[in-house]
Amino acid sequence: MWCHRLSHLQSSLQDLLRGRVICWALQQPSFNSLFPLAVHWHHTASKYPNCAWQQHEDHFGPDGHVTRYDLDWLVQNSYEGQKQKVVQPRILWNAEIYQQAQVPSVDFQSFLETNEGLKNFLENFLLYGIAFVENVPPTQEHTEKLAERISLIRETIYGRMWYFTSDFSRGDTAYTKLALDRHTDTTYFQEPCGIQVFHCLKHEGTGGRTLLVDGFYAAEQVLQKAPEEFDLLSKVPLKHEYIENVGECHNHMIGVGPVLNIYPWNKELYLIRYNNYDRAVINTVPYDVVHRWYTAHRTLTIELRRPENEFWVKLKPGRVLFIDNWRVLHGRESFTGYRQLCGCYLTRDDVLNTARLLGLQA
Repeated sequence: MWCHRLSHLQSSLQDLLRGRVICWALQQPSFNSLFPLAVHWHHTASKYPNCAWQQHEDHFGPDGHVTRYDLDWLVQNSYEGQKQKVVQPRILWNAEIYQQAQVPSVDFQSFLETNEGLKNFLENFLLYGIAFVENVPPTQEHTEKLAERISLIRETIYGRMWYFTSDFSRGDTAYTKLALDRHTDTTYFQEPCGIQVFHCLKHEGTGGRTLLVDGFYAAEQVLQKAPEEFDLLSKVPLKHEYIENVGECHNHMIGVGPVLNIYPWNKELYLIRYNNYDRAVINTVPYDVVHRWYTAHRTLTIELRRPENEFWVKLKPGRVLFIDNWRVLHGRESFTGYRQLCGCYLTRDDVLNTARLLGLQA
């Protein structure tokens, strides 16, 4: 009986889409019993007992009140339209591709004082996931002023603006002189920080080059060579954990999410969460899945560690680097001597908001 009534209702709603009357359906006892709130809405809101949908060439008209939608807009905003649309255009790169692109840096004054300079910077940043600003006075105050031009600064357990040397003051390998393998930051946050800012204020020594790897380029290689492994890396939830008990700093952070995060409607990759230093015990899936996950993770790691995918850059005073922490992995080689760095994390939403206000797709 229930299935029969539901089928009858479905047929009535289909009549609506064919331009037939809707009020007849609303007035039927079956509709009244199935959806009493809908009938209540009809009796209190509608002034036209003989209301009907009328289908015209380019629109529908209810109760004499016509709401018009452009057919192109309807197509673009349909599910099928969105499946074919890229949320954010990107240029995937390895070292050779990026170097041949000769992506220009933006001057500090142009960045701060003109929308053109800011737009050029953001356009490069959105396309490549990294961008540089040159001729920045080598102070924490000027670095902060630079960051605030495009976003709110995201305060974390490391503070608002962070300033560090290799003094072991925190329970993090960044505060050492050791080499750091490629990784993304704050994987142990439920929402990893969106953008990272680096400014080397002083270095009296050797080494310390910064490593940059386009995680999306590496993931695309996995998708092409082993799509089933890409799929697994996008589905298995993984824990990352950070426990710190150094001096007055006591923290225990846990973030959960897959290594690769994709939009479900168009399969577009929007976030990579990769950090072997902070990955916790894998206890979120059965053993047989864990075994296959390690195989898939090894495939991704091989791509991330290919020498041709490594772009090395020497940070120096006056040159500020912005990194999309949801896309580009960073690391460093070991160094000697005294080295001062400052920087911060930026809220991703505010950076994208600034880009959209300047007419960019983000």
